Amino acid sequence: MEHLFLNVLNVVLPVLICAGIGYVLAVIQAPFDNKVIGGIVSKVGYPTLIISHLSSTKLAVGTFLDMMTAAALAVAGFGVLGYVGLKVLRLPVRAFLTPLMHGNVGNIGLPITLLALGDAGMAYTMAFVVVVLISIFTVGMWIPAGEFSPRKLATSPIIYAVGLALILMATGQSLPQPVAKSFDILGGLSIPLMLLTLGHTLATLRVKSLGRAVLLTALHLAMAVAIASVLIWLFGFTGTERGVLILCCLMPSSVATYLFIDQHVPEYGPDVAGFILVSTLGTVLVLPVALSYWI
Repeated sequence: MEHLFLNVLNVVLPVLICAGIGYVLAVIQAPFDNKVIGGIVSKVGYPTLIISHLSSTKLAVGTFLDMMTAAALAVAGFGVLGYVGLKVLRLPVRAFLTPLMHGNVGNIGLPITLLALGDAGMAYTMAFVVVVLISIFTVGMWIPAGEFSPRKLATSPIIYAVGLALILMATGQSLPQPVAKSFDILGGLSIPLMLLTLGHTLATLRVKSLGRAVLLTALHLAMAVAIASVLIWLFGFTGTERGVLILCCLMPSSVATYLFIDQHVPEYGPDVAGFILVSTLGTVLVLPVALSYWI
């Protein structure tokens, strides 16, 4: 039991330390521009990380595509169950459905799966990251804004990065060494920057209703357990794929969704912020249990 606890601690603690540094930077009001860093990660860090990691990791293209399909079904499942749950709780769908649908698989999921399941785990998690990011910047923007822009999808560098990575995986080809090394360096920026941004953003969120935040967190966790269980049975995932699916479903609400709520439904911004904050803190308790007894 002691050995198991130390293994779980070795997975969770580095993530908490990195996010904690970002939190301290916000507390001491050190210069930190979330928008600039977020732009660098989404336009440079994520695409180069996807290409460099997937092209160098031995994965079957079919299994990777299966994980992308499972991720899409997971997001859809969170959407359907979240819609029903919000109607039962009589909470506004425009404000709360987007954060209920989208987990923080980038900021937290990637480093957790890398530490817990190795390079293969991180590679499969990228399938989830791609699907969730596409959903956030399409459906996730449309729900609170009331409009849909396909231009955002067509101009996303992540789409083209995934396409190139799949071609390299299918053909067994590799990038020229200078390009591959450059992508390794640029992609390596992503995880530390994401964790610093996570901690910094959490420090700026203000909770309005703690009870509502706890209720939504419990709803999200219940949906995550149900969706992960069904998808594992449906796809027959075992080993690393099973662990990735469980961890990605258990991720807390994505911080990125708060920006859209604050922009389009600002009166519910503090409530959504509270949900994101409580669900993120709750992950500290949920992950050790999941890693110890479910994965």
